[in-house]
Amino acid sequence: MRQRLTAVLAAGIVGGALVLTGCSGDDKESTTGAHDHGTSSMPMDHSGMDHAADGGPAPAGIQGATNPTYAMGSEVTLNADHMPGMKGVKATITGAFHTFTYSVSYTPTNGGARVTDHRWVVQEELKDAGDKRLADGAEVTLLADHMTGMKGAKATIDSSTDETVYMVDFEAGGMMMTNHKWVVESEIQPAS
Repeated sequence: MRQRLTAVLAAGIVGGALVLTGCSGDDKESTTGAHDHGTSSMPMDHSGMDHAADGGPAPAGIQGATNPTYAMGSEVTLNADHMPGMKGVKATITGAFHTFTYSVSYTPTNGGARVTDHRWVVQEELKDAGDKRLADGAEVTLLADHMTGMKGAKATIDSSTDETVYMVDFEAGGMMMTNHKWVVESEIQPAS
């Protein structure tokens, strides 16, 4: 899998999207070194999923954070490892928001393997979510379109947070990611 993933990453943009994994930041590794998503003893292969290099604008209705720790334009270091090459890189804050943020598990609409503990989607990216925090275990429909097969998928909420959530620009694997969605405040530290 590492050779296949390396080949895909080396290929760069495929169909206008950077091919990366849509994993969690749980730091669990299988004996093969690939992310273990907890659904089986075999590591999942997300190399066929694409993640747009430009995440686009924030979803409609999301509220900007008042006095966020990291203001727009702040340089930070990412502690999250949602995708290869993310952890430890320098990033620029492009948006700071106050909302509920969820880790979700879902089966992609394109028939791909189940994704567990995908971090993150925000309240405004869930169909008919209302304005109250949803409980762990709640069943939802994703409006987020971060990766192929995500939009319209049925999902289960694994966990949630009300930390300030950020969009960031950063470089991973030689590709510039703009308006990447999402990292929460505990996944960021001041740039050193």
